[in-house]
Amino acid sequence: MQTEKFTLRSLGIGSILGMIDAEEFVIPEIQRPFVWRRSQVRDLIDSLYNGYPTGYIITWKNPDVRTKDGSMSRGNHILIDGQQRITAIMAAISGKKVMDEDFNLDRIKIAFNPQAKDSSKRFAVQDASHLKDKKWIPDISEIFKAGFKQRAFENKYAANNPEVDIDDLSETITGVKKIADRQIGVIELDQSLDIDEVTEIFIRINSKGTSLSQSDFVMSKMASDTAHQGNLLRKVVDYFCHLAVKPDFYAQMVKDENFIATPYADKIKWLAKDHEEIYEPDYGDMLRVAFMYKFSRGKLADLVSLLSGRDFETKEFREDIIADSYRRLGEGIRAFINENNFQGFVLAIKGAGFKSSKLLNSQMTLDFAYMLYLRLLDDNTIPSVQIKRLVQKWFVLSTLTGRYVGSPESVMSRDIRMINEKGFLTFAKEIEASVLSDTYWDITLPQRLETASGSSPAFHTFLAAQINRGSNSLFMHGTMISDLMNVAGDVHHIFPKAYLKRNGITSNSQYNQVANYTYLDTQVNKAISDDAPNIYFQKISKQCETKKIEIGNITERTQLRMNLQENAIPEKITTMTYEDYAEFLRQRRMLMAAFVKKYYSSL
Repeated sequence: MQTEKFTLRSLGIGSILGMIDAEEFVIPEIQRPFVWRRSQVRDLIDSLYNGYPTGYIITWKNPDVRTKDGSMSRGNHILIDGQQRITAIMAAISGKKVMDEDFNLDRIKIAFNPQAKDSSKRFAVQDASHLKDKKWIPDISEIFKAGFKQRAFENKYAANNPEVDIDDLSETITGVKKIADRQIGVIELDQSLDIDEVTEIFIRINSKGTSLSQSDFVMSKMASDTAHQGNLLRKVVDYFCHLAVKPDFYAQMVKDENFIATPYADKIKWLAKDHEEIYEPDYGDMLRVAFMYKFSRGKLADLVSLLSGRDFETKEFREDIIADSYRRLGEGIRAFINENNFQGFVLAIKGAGFKSSKLLNSQMTLDFAYMLYLRLLDDNTIPSVQIKRLVQKWFVLSTLTGRYVGSPESVMSRDIRMINEKGFLTFAKEIEASVLSDTYWDITLPQRLETASGSSPAFHTFLAAQINRGSNSLFMHGTMISDLMNVAGDVHHIFPKAYLKRNGITSNSQYNQVANYTYLDTQVNKAISDDAPNIYFQKISKQCETKKIEIGNITERTQLRMNLQENAIPEKITTMTYEDYAEFLRQRRMLMAAFVKKYYSSL
């Protein structure tokens, strides 16, 4: 028999605000920036004044947990939808400060004109004019304060506005006060629901169809916990992720005096001077890495259950599980934010040739690689000098095969389980033999390079291999692929696009094949123009004899031969025309795959 998955009730705004103050309701993202425009706050207050419906809010009850003495601790309610509305009401009515986009705490003050003839102009976002004009009550939060004396307030207003009818004024002020009694529908989701059901309900109710991620639920759980410092850990995650993207945010973070007084502030301040863009984790990445590292699980939904105190065997909720889960999560987060750990991992990824964020296709692959890096640091059976190389090889293997794309959590869970059972070295050797066989290098990888997608993981790995091997750009000895990628270069066609189109090869999927791409210096690209390969390659060959430079700077045949090899270009290109284009692509794909294989083996 199906049981009710939710309870529907109505609560007065004043009651909801009181429950928030009493921490029965928890707004999980209260310390994150308030995204509504101030005009939207004004519109909401106006709707409440007029008695218009303002939609439902959705709460999810934290489970009641069994404590050590056997008693039950009652769970609070997490607000998972309606946060912006409730925050707006708290700002306008309770007079509480909210954080703006720069993480500055500020007030949003709504002014009210009791004498307004036009009902659409009763409320306004306060500005200097409302402070000067006596018709306006500059801040309606005054009306909702405890101990508000309405008669004295009305008399003072009437003294400043002799033309006002005192009875009309009293009725109008009473109407404003009634905003606190307006009812808001509350959908209370049952504590027994799992994340998948909560998410499905949310999507069906929410008119925008916005989905909630599992990391959103974890952050909500953390924000609702003060007993185990979950709320502090949540702030660490939020601030670290913000600083990773925007280091100058540190000037704003230090304004949070409560956070600065904690040990975590010192642990993440190094990010203020870090402008690395290779790994910019969001809170989902950070939670996932910490969870996989300390819990040996890949399904983030399990972390929500563990932070709720769920015993997976008995199905009951226990306080000791909550305490242990927060302890382990804290350990994982501290390992994640450690400067030496984080920078050591980034250096490993860059050392593999992935020196530009343009080459990174999968954040999940990065997450697993960082988790692996942290685990190997703890593994006494693996020499520390090997850790960097092992992580690099696994990252490249995972990128080439798309290991963590599609259904990443199930694959991550299985990989962690196998690593625990067999040890990483044995596990990695088995996987390598299975997925990177000779068939992969000779057939599968060339096939994956048969694409017009410039974001292909196979093509990106080829470029990373060139960077790792110190490849010069085509026709330019001393100008590296890495230089062009980071400064002034771009990929160009080896068989010029205009030349191919002029000769009947007009399909985007044909002339934009990644096997037709290479990084070129701008001046080299101009010198090539739209010439056929057999023309401009012969010019290069000729200048190796005459020493008279027309294209690039190569004047030695041995240099030219090496330059073709490091760019995986067949030597027969010196005689190729559009008629040979398909054969050129086939040959270059094979050379690119062989280049990647050699690179992988060298890691």
